[in-house]
Amino acid sequence: MLRYVLGRLLAAIPIICLVAVFIFSLVHLTPGDPAVLLAGDNANPEQVNKIRERLHLDKPLVVQFGIWAGNALTLDLGDSIYSNQPVTRLIAQRIEPTLVLAAVTLLLTVAIAVPLGVIAAWRANGWLDRGIMAFAVLGFSVPVFVIGYLLVYIFAVKLRWFPVQGYKPLEDGVLATLHSVTLPSVALAMIFAALIARVTRASMLEALSENFTRTARAKGLGTLRILVVHALKHSGVPVVTVIGIGFATLVGGVVVTESVFNIPGIGRLTVDAITRRDYPLVQGSILFFSALLILINLIVDLSYALFDPRVRG
Repeated sequence: MLRYVLGRLLAAIPIICLVAVFIFSLVHLTPGDPAVLLAGDNANPEQVNKIRERLHLDKPLVVQFGIWAGNALTLDLGDSIYSNQPVTRLIAQRIEPTLVLAAVTLLLTVAIAVPLGVIAAWRANGWLDRGIMAFAVLGFSVPVFVIGYLLVYIFAVKLRWFPVQGYKPLEDGVLATLHSVTLPSVALAMIFAALIARVTRASMLEALSENFTRTARAKGLGTLRILVVHALKHSGVPVVTVIGIGFATLVGGVVVTESVFNIPGIGRLTVDAITRRDYPLVQGSILFFSALLILINLIVDLSYALFDPRVRG
């Protein structure tokens, strides 16, 4: 078990390095000079060169990457070109809405998708199964911003149950925060739940055909106990895995959803930074999302050490 954990931890190091190289290359190979944008239209070449020197843009890309990566190891991601504030401070100021939105979406998704997957497997090939799978296909097919605008129109504009946009911080009360993120969380959960429901159904169908399930039926155990205690328990590893893998879909949806609902999170911060060509802020925001994805997948991998007897042995 210890060897497995250490192997997964060591495997994450080259992934982080490759992600850092990709982010740096992607941002710096895009057209446009941030020094010119920062200096303004009326700046002379001397002023532009001074800004380029201050941002180390006059050095080769390899040297620029070395400086940026070295600073990133100390959590120094540079200063925003637009606001002239440290990137780490800007991310820290926006991290609460993003984490709250992701956490509520994840809890809502699991609460919806897992029972739907279990019911679909229990009533396989019936009308319940077909209806749930139709919902899953719909969730995959409709973009998150379309679902978001539809929810806003029905529940915010027409019924006025929820705010059209905005975010209430936790300091205003947990209920106020949950009320403000309900619609964006539902919009994200519909897509994420579609993926988890399909995987849960497939895993449950396999578990329901195993000998231990038939033995439980022969003993006269109730349907609910067979589904939850026996079948779902043995289907947990694939479901946990797809939750971790699908977290990438959730992170990508957060960026769009925060823009649709005007939530001041890191996704909205990243969109604004791209629009303004704020290279340090773009790099820092994407690096944060990438590190979060790597961390989630690492947690999923390490969960095998707890639940998989082959790994524990």
